[in-house]
Amino acid sequence: MKCRMIGPGRGFTLIELLVVIAIIAVLIALLLPAVQSAREAARRIQCTNNLKQIGLAVANYESAIGCIVPGYISSTAPLAQNGVSGYNPDPFTLDNGPGWGWLAMLLPFAEQTPLYNATNFNLPTWVAANGTIVTTQISAFLCPAANNPTPTCMMVDAGLNLLPVANPYFARANYQYNMGWNDTSIQPPNTNYDDQSRGCNGPIYRNSRVSYAGVTDGLSNTVFASEKTPYLADATWVGIIPGYRHFAYNAFASAGTGGDGVNYDYPGAILASHSGPSLYEVPQVIHPPNSPLGHTDEFYALHPGGANVLMGDGSVRFVKQSINLLAWQALSSRSNGEVISADAY
Repeated sequence: MKCRMIGPGRGFTLIELLVVIAIIAVLIALLLPAVQSAREAARRIQCTNNLKQIGLAVANYESAIGCIVPGYISSTAPLAQNGVSGYNPDPFTLDNGPGWGWLAMLLPFAEQTPLYNATNFNLPTWVAANGTIVTTQISAFLCPAANNPTPTCMMVDAGLNLLPVANPYFARANYQYNMGWNDTSIQPPNTNYDDQSRGCNGPIYRNSRVSYAGVTDGLSNTVFASEKTPYLADATWVGIIPGYRHFAYNAFASAGTGGDGVNYDYPGAILASHSGPSLYEVPQVIHPPNSPLGHTDEFYALHPGGANVLMGDGSVRFVKQSINLLAWQALSSRSNGEVISADAY
């Protein structure tokens, strides 16, 4: 009987190992964009759902109160109590307390009734009695793609110093309302906000009381809100503090719109964006979502190619940053009578 000797098994050569590694690297390179795309799709869907919930809250508010939620509530006179030293009211905009913003007023319509009930809306946003409230994060007001660096944003003056108030930190949000063409955060303090030429021609602004019937361009043709990421500038759901100054960050740090030679905006810019062209900006331009001009109070998202936009009828559309400028301007006004083609955005 013959026996055959079995030698040691043959191993992989170096070349074979390199080929296997190269194949694995190619597969990873092919799969990684797909994984990233799937993650972005999930973030965009969540953001869309957030805006739809906000749109439903706006509709319920209008049904209950009789008007679209105001941008924020502000007296233009001095406060007898709790005024901010040196800004009672803000000398540049006449902003003052109580300062509560649109998202704060939507709390009971956005499944946040306990938080709403715990808030003293008769007192300003910055007093100690509301200290816990104003730092509370609300997930429905946060876009998962926004890359928020901190849970709160600092309420600072023109020198980047914290304002001298009990609550100089406000919880972040990533959604702002549309005030129309003009940048009413920097306009002269005696301007009538209800004047659609020199004030606001959007559906939401300071102390506004616009009804659905007042949106004669059509709810489906009018932008109510969109996104703001802190890559450009801060936003909050809480409201304003007189004396606050709104700075841009990163590549946009020197592109504020506070006027010629001023690189910040004023209190309302932490809640609102506008489309331009504004009578109060230098230069007067139209800036669609994600515009490279980087105005502090333009809509800006980190979704590739554009931003989610809430329309007045509650629908949410993804508006490309390459949208025709005149179409974006038309979508931002509430009753200017423009005719917008369905394929314009």
